[in-house]
Amino acid sequence: MTDAIHRNIPDSAGRNAFRADPAMADLLRVYLPPDMLDLALPRLDRMGALTGGRLEQLALRADKNPPVLHIRARNGADEERIEKHPAYEALEQVAFGEFGLAAMSHRGGVFGAEEKLPPLVKYALVYLFVQAEFGLCCPLSMTDSLTRTLVKFGSPELVARYLDRLTSQDMDSLFQGAMFMTEQIAGSDVGAIETVARQEDGTWRLYGDKWFCSNPDAALAMVLARPEGGGDGTGGAGTKGLSLFLLPRHLADGRRNAYRILRLKDKLGTRSMASGEIALEGAEAYLVGDPGQGFKQMTDMINMSRLANGVRSAGMMRRSVNEALFIAGNRRAFGKRLDEMPLMQRQLAKMLVSAEQGRAMVFHTARVLAAADAGEATMAKVLRILTPLIKFRTCRDARKVAGDAMEVRGGCGYIEEWSDARVLRDSHLGSIWEGTSNIVALDVARAVRREGALEALGGYLDGLAQETEAVLGPQPALTGAFRRAAELMAAVAGDRARESEVRTAASALYHATSAGIMAWEAAQLSRRNTAAGGDRLALAQAVVCHKLTARDPLAPATDDDLSGVLARALSDAAAMPEAAE
Repeated sequence: MTDAIHRNIPDSAGRNAFRADPAMADLLRVYLPPDMLDLALPRLDRMGALTGGRLEQLALRADKNPPVLHIRARNGADEERIEKHPAYEALEQVAFGEFGLAAMSHRGGVFGAEEKLPPLVKYALVYLFVQAEFGLCCPLSMTDSLTRTLVKFGSPELVARYLDRLTSQDMDSLFQGAMFMTEQIAGSDVGAIETVARQEDGTWRLYGDKWFCSNPDAALAMVLARPEGGGDGTGGAGTKGLSLFLLPRHLADGRRNAYRILRLKDKLGTRSMASGEIALEGAEAYLVGDPGQGFKQMTDMINMSRLANGVRSAGMMRRSVNEALFIAGNRRAFGKRLDEMPLMQRQLAKMLVSAEQGRAMVFHTARVLAAADAGEATMAKVLRILTPLIKFRTCRDARKVAGDAMEVRGGCGYIEEWSDARVLRDSHLGSIWEGTSNIVALDVARAVRREGALEALGGYLDGLAQETEAVLGPQPALTGAFRRAAELMAAVAGDRARESEVRTAASALYHATSAGIMAWEAAQLSRRNTAAGGDRLALAQAVVCHKLTARDPLAPATDDDLSGVLARALSDAAAMPEAAE
């Protein structure tokens, strides 16, 4: 690394991603109780070491060696299988096996804990893991969310049959999960799904084509289909006529189920992970939950995947910021370090603000999720609106931050030997899967219009603001920004004639909410007498100044001062903490 820096091509390979980001540990001390923090910190340190070292190299190799679909054996026998590169399989072993990322929310035993671990432990580990590898995170989150949906809605018999395999850390016995929903005629328009479910001799069988199925050879998949008939409350048009089914890859006697993988997709990003097209040809499946309620039940799985998408986008933004800070602090041009140049300082500060907004939103939403799952009805409403807000804005911001980071590296960033291009390609996924930006912004409005989610969020943030004021004093700019954003969203959500403004309103609500959360984090950090509290408040104020305040684009800049925040971030990046596996 020293030689690379000397040659003016900074290379951060081998850096521990967790130790290079002290703000993450500071925030976890806010969000996790001491006993859980003690359990998590050594695992986060190990994940940070792997992320900066071995996982990064595995991810680069897996990206360049995508999966291959084989239809027949060399003697002509039917042998449909997907060949995955050994680098990808090694990544699976780390995520599913060593860290139990798909298991820890559903059973005790991971890291020796007697009980299930809180959502933030999982999301914090994924936040680090994705800084090396994005593709595998899709099967990881689908396995996690399929298990949640099965436990929540499935029969006791189905749960008993599959839970142990879905939460295994033994790769030979693990059942991975998938979600087969998209059809050619029915992308975001789920109500147009044409896949048919028929009861034949007492068994449900599925017929139809699914157009975009990631992890297509998963042992289990959740599938939306339209049952024929309707006498039992299943059939009918639109989303109300859909039921949810659990589709096994293999039947109880070991035979492959009656569906085929037609081909694999050649994708812009997530090249390490297989996505394919599926032909269902009378495949045996099991009804999950109440008939005719499939869309509502699948929504739970979709929302968990949306939240996971946001966590991944926030993690990729942090990786991009880390790289940009390291380069700017170690590269010289025109007789100066890049971080001494005003335009670069401004670019880095803007990237840092967006990345920290994303982190605040996903870490805090993990807190809300835990409360909602514990039965707090108000927190369930808060979760209902935070999830699409994150999916909408955090995922969009990741594309911009990843592009800016590539620019900081310059020409090398455009070369596939480095990971900038891969991160940029992968960053576009978050705004597409589980709903494009328009669809998800409309879902924010739906949560406001139908479910009282905006009132719940407003009340919750009022409580956070009171805690903040008790430590830091009144923050009228922040509370005023949320009030105005909420008023805009309420007006837009309640008036179909203003639907074209929904994205503007969703962005404003995201920015105001993230600013309020970061101010609350600042108060909690200040109570611990750490300098990080002042940095957090400055970031919150920057959100209001730059993203929620009208400015004359031709007037002289009146930026608030992020120089201290940026200086500390650059100092952390320059420290080069080594990966210590």
